[in-house]
Amino acid sequence: MRILYGVQGTGNGHITRARVMAAALRRRGLAVDFLFSGRRPEDYFDMATFGDYQSRSGLTFVTRRGRVDTLATLGRCRPRQLLKDIHALPVRDYDLVLNDFEPVTAWAARRAGVPCVGISHQAAFLSDIPRQGEGWLNRRLIRHFAPADGQLGLHWHHFGQPLLPPLIAPAPAVAATVPDKVLVYLPFEAPGDIAALLGGFPHVRFYCYHPGAAPREQGHLHWRTPSRQGFLRDLAESAGVIANSGFELSSEALSLGKKLLVKPLGGQFEQLSNALALARLNLGSVMARLDSSAVAAWLARPPAEPVHYPEVAEQLVDWLLAGDRRDPASLCEGLWRQVRFPSYCTLPGN
Repeated sequence: MRILYGVQGTGNGHITRARVMAAALRRRGLAVDFLFSGRRPEDYFDMATFGDYQSRSGLTFVTRRGRVDTLATLGRCRPRQLLKDIHALPVRDYDLVLNDFEPVTAWAARRAGVPCVGISHQAAFLSDIPRQGEGWLNRRLIRHFAPADGQLGLHWHHFGQPLLPPLIAPAPAVAATVPDKVLVYLPFEAPGDIAALLGGFPHVRFYCYHPGAAPREQGHLHWRTPSRQGFLRDLAESAGVIANSGFELSSEALSLGKKLLVKPLGGQFEQLSNALALARLNLGSVMARLDSSAVAAWLARPPAEPVHYPEVAEQLVDWLLAGDRRDPASLCEGLWRQVRFPSYCTLPGN
């Protein structure tokens, strides 16, 4: 079986999920080609696991000072190039297309009649889950941005819907937690604003990963450029994580038992909805804006406990290879029976 895997490259979360799936597919001896879109080719990093991958411009959004810039986003769209890429993609060379909210491969598969399965957090919003800030345009985008014959949504809880637990890598060897160490990943915020947010807490060592910051030491602020290995090392050692409310990093933090404080990207309904879900489940703290008082309150909270999620990728690949991809209910139910939440988690219906 030949598989084409399309991955949205705008955020690192989609790529992280693809890494997990790539390893599981490789263990089955499957031939998989990867295509990424939504980011400039030179901005990808640590991509060796994907082999000779392809990239396209696709569609993405533009941010400015922690908010989606709608006009700039529209100005960056290149619909003619998108259509050209869709028509030119030789998708009939493949038996199956897997898709993580990537439009070129999804629409090429739809046009050619090649089976396509969507595997993404965005697909969860096709079900009845907590949501905030969703308007008519958002609903249309979720449904039509990357269409598929079947959609598998991922979330931190099933909310009574046929969803999968997060796709995360198996937990690494246990690293000793450094109590005064906090990982910070706020790529949509300006580095100066982040420094102002954290400047009043000199007793805490903040390791700040940011694509626009040069590596340097600024007192208790340790600035780092994106690096997968360095990031994972600092994540493992940290007692807590301050981040935007993207799905994948939050999932990794929850599974490792890291205290979590999120600031959703303004104007981005997925992140607003993620923040709402974390608050309702009592699995994380939320600040609507960069707020030092919210950081102080969060630092004073007790340590977190891990959410024990199963290894989803292996069972998902088995389900995909079984051939009957119409009803994932039994797959979902079996995986959720293996999940263990902390005692302080507020589960729906309890």
